Amino acid sequence: MDWEDRLDDWELELELAAQLEGSDWATLERAAAETGASRAALRSWYRTGQIPSRLVDGPHGPQRLVPLAVVAARAEASPRLRRTAERRLADEAQIEILRHRIDQLELRVAALERQQRTA
Repeated sequence: MDWEDRLDDWELELELAAQLEGSDWATLERAAAETGASRAALRSWYRTGQIPSRLVDGPHGPQRLVPLAVVAARAEASPRLRRTAERRLADEAQIEILRHRIDQLELRVAALERQQRTA
């Protein structure tokens, strides 16, 4: 790849970023990361007409964009994604409970060590 090709790719990438800035349209990668939906699910949704999509020129060829708000709404309606989110929240709650228990145990150990030194 020569410098002119690299420069053209970079210009396309900058142009795409400028188009997306302040826009609700996002790449499949970004939509997947922000909503928890897999890229395969996103492809299925736009192929079956559940979400709109469009193709734009990207740095490595055509790139698919989807409206982030519509993807988020569709992801919230998905029972599978809802269960995944609930499990993630349950896991986070368990971690918080365990952190609290560790803090309590550390306080008890420190108190026992102080008692042992004074005895």
